[in-house]
Amino acid sequence: MQKSSRALVSRSQENFVNFSTLFEPNKTHSPTNRKKTMNKMKKYCTKGFTMIEIMVVVVIVAILAAVAVPIYIDYVESARASEAKSVIGSITNGAKMYRQTYGEWPGDVEEIERAGQLNIDRATKRQWIFEIQMPERVLATSTSEMEGGEGKVVEYNAETGQYTGYGTKKRE
Repeated sequence: MQKSSRALVSRSQENFVNFSTLFEPNKTHSPTNRKKTMNKMKKYCTKGFTMIEIMVVVVIVAILAAVAVPIYIDYVESARASEAKSVIGSITNGAKMYRQTYGEWPGDVEEIERAGQLNIDRATKRQWIFEIQMPERVLATSTSEMEGGEGKVVEYNAETGQYTGYGTKKRE
């Protein structure tokens, strides 16, 4: 049992390189020992990444970011515009009910609200201005209160039932 523990100790000492003894001028080293020590030192010094490997990783990350950032921006715009799209749907339904009740299209959103056929909360009104041009379309324009910025327009075409503008997929 003692022999095996001594063998372990001698093996671990074998792998240990004492760098301070390499450069002592008074001690002489045999060429064989010097070569073994230099090989161990090379193994020790070659651990790590080369500059080329690091640059390849940086280029790959940059390519991934170049692809991911525009997709993320489109996603955020779509999420911000979804509130306007939801309210535009309510406005369209309210305008249709208004027309059935009064026989004409409403002039603005407040007219539908006064008739009791629509209720838009204050937070949405601070972020979006809604304009009715029925029976053709409904527009929502963002205000400075919206995080995405002022002047973003979401348009709903009542004839085709499609949304265009801010937060929608751009068609060429």
